[in-house]
Formats: sequence, C-alpha cells, structure tokens
Amino acid sequence: MTLTYGAAAQRDQYNREAVLSATPARLITLLYDRLLLDLGRAEVAQTSGRWPMASENLLHAQAIVAELTSSLRVDLWEGGEGLLALYNYVSTALINANIHRDVELTRESIGLLEPLRQAWHEATAQAPATPALSTDSLSFAGGSLGVA
Repeated sequence: MTLTYGAAAQRDQYNREAVLSATPARLITLLYDRLLLDLGRAEVAQTSGRWPMASENLLHAQAIVAELTSSLRVDLWEGGEGLLALYNYVSTALINANIHRDVELTRESIGLLEPLRQAWHEATAQAPATPALSTDSLSFAGGSLGVA
C-alpha cells in the first residue's frame, strides 16, 4: 500500500508528537523498537541479496546504537560498563555485517538486543509515568533517528 502525500505527512506528524510526548523510558523503548525493526529488515534484505536496502537498515541501526551509547550514564548504574561493552560489540558487529554482507552478524545482534528491548518494555509498563522531555533534549528524535 502506498501512502499519499497527505497520509504520509499525517503519519510523520503523529510520530513526531508521539516522540515529543514520550517519557524518557518510553523514548528508549521506541529506540529499541526501531533498532530491532531495522535489524529485521536488514536480515530479510541480506538473505534476499538486496544489499543497498540491507546497508541502509544496518547504517540506521548503527546510528541508533550510537545514540543509545551516548545516552548511557555508566557512572550512575553498576551495570553500565557491561551494557556499554555490549553496545560497542554490537556496533562493531553491525559494521562488519554491512561490510562483509554477513547475515549471521545481523542475527547475532538481534539475539543480543531483543532481550534488552523486552526488558525495557517490561520496565516501562511497570514504572510510573514521568513528565515528557522538552523538545530541546530530543535532538535524536527527529531526522535520521525518527521512529517511523
């Protein structure tokens, strides 16, 4: 199904508003959701030999991992160093998956990140809502890291 210009614009506006009104924890779940969506798309593209599409999705996934890495506060959480190491490993794996067209590295990354996505969803569902962030603190939400 192809979206008309008006429908695409409405979807984009809805996505922007959803991000701008999201709690910090919800923003993390949105990033993980998009990250796993990108990796799933990359895996399908790799297995069918559609390398430009695979590359595009792997590059977007790398950008999300970079955003997750930059927002991680290892000084505030005992497990932060371990999560940072995981993000660094996945980042390297995604680069190599793209360069070497290696679907197994993409699958490995999915396997490592899916439990984290699930954990964030569970934690977000149990946590009380906190105020939404201001638009000044959402530089990653638009542009290349939008959650379409």
